[in-house]
Amino acid sequence: MAQDDKPYRVYRGGRVKGKVPAVPGKPSQKPPGAPTGSSRRPHLPRPKLPGRGSWKHIALLGLLVFVVLVIAWGVTGFLAFQHGVGAANKRFDRDRGARAALSKSNGFLLTHATTILLIGTDSSTSAGRSGDRHADSLMIIRTDPSHHRLAYLSLPRDLLVPIPGVGSTKINASYQYGGAALAVETVRQFTGIPIDHVVEVDFNSFKALIDAEGGITINVPEPILSNRFDCPYKTEARCLEWKGWRFRRGPQHMDGERALIYSRVRENQLNPGDNDLTRGARQQAVMEGVTAKLTSLTTLIGLPFHGKALMSPLTTDLSTAQMLELGWVKFRSSGSHALYCRLGGDATSAGGSSVIIPSEDNRSVIAMWDGLSAPQPPTTTYGPGCVAGHPIQTS
Repeated sequence: MAQDDKPYRVYRGGRVKGKVPAVPGKPSQKPPGAPTGSSRRPHLPRPKLPGRGSWKHIALLGLLVFVVLVIAWGVTGFLAFQHGVGAANKRFDRDRGARAALSKSNGFLLTHATTILLIGTDSSTSAGRSGDRHADSLMIIRTDPSHHRLAYLSLPRDLLVPIPGVGSTKINASYQYGGAALAVETVRQFTGIPIDHVVEVDFNSFKALIDAEGGITINVPEPILSNRFDCPYKTEARCLEWKGWRFRRGPQHMDGERALIYSRVRENQLNPGDNDLTRGARQQAVMEGVTAKLTSLTTLIGLPFHGKALMSPLTTDLSTAQMLELGWVKFRSSGSHALYCRLGGDATSAGGSSVIIPSEDNRSVIAMWDGLSAPQPPTTTYGPGCVAGHPIQTS
């Protein structure tokens, strides 16, 4: 065998650039419509997307659905609230003569100053007091929409005043003797303030109103250790060990039960100067918290669910429209400009009962409350006075 001869054959293969040789005997696998000589995959048609006009129609439809839902929500909430107000009006009309005792309203609450007598009733079910109709608190609220301000005037329940047809006694007895009608007449004659509307708050149902609002926030001015009342324990032995209700200083969120207890505290063991007038300041703070929450966005959103429950503790002559107007006035009012006033005098006793002899300075305080003069704080423990921006905290 020659040196250059190989015992095998060398086959030199390769592929032609740009082409793949077809296998003999097999047809070409090109899909129909594919260009000759192309190895790329076929181009599939893309789905047709909506044009600009279609997107506008979808957005418009979504907006329309949203508007319909908002309107339905608003109508449902209004009807629930209207039902609750109607029941509160019927309760007010049971008190014969109450509407006749009110002054004739001089316009809309949105544009005219209005006075509202707030009566906190304490219809206790405890032994010996069942069936009593006590006015646990009396307060006049004045709306001032032109200045976006509310003014609160507390009338101590121990204030000694003449009650028509009864004689001189504590002012809170007016409600016990003659309901809202006599309370309005007594307050009007004593203060000279015409009363346009009345709102009665049943303290036994008051906590349901606050719970329906989701609770309220109160800024407690000083630590409190109350006297022992409404013991939270079931056994007498445990109640005897219990020291009383405690409240720390500063802002705190309260549910209905806690807020009701706070407004009822009559004695602070940590402050011997605490009295019925400082209790009135606590009630002012609670009512401010309640009205602020009533006009909040969360409460308005939840009206379809608890619009009726919000009115269950209330008895009033205010109509649905007037309640909504009042809510708007409160919403627009500035908390820093709110005015908190109280009447007062000298503490003494009469017939074995503690009373407050009215001070001559009460007239000046009414002028402050009415916006006719600058507010001046109380100078004595039971003295009258006004403070702007927060409830009276001095005792």
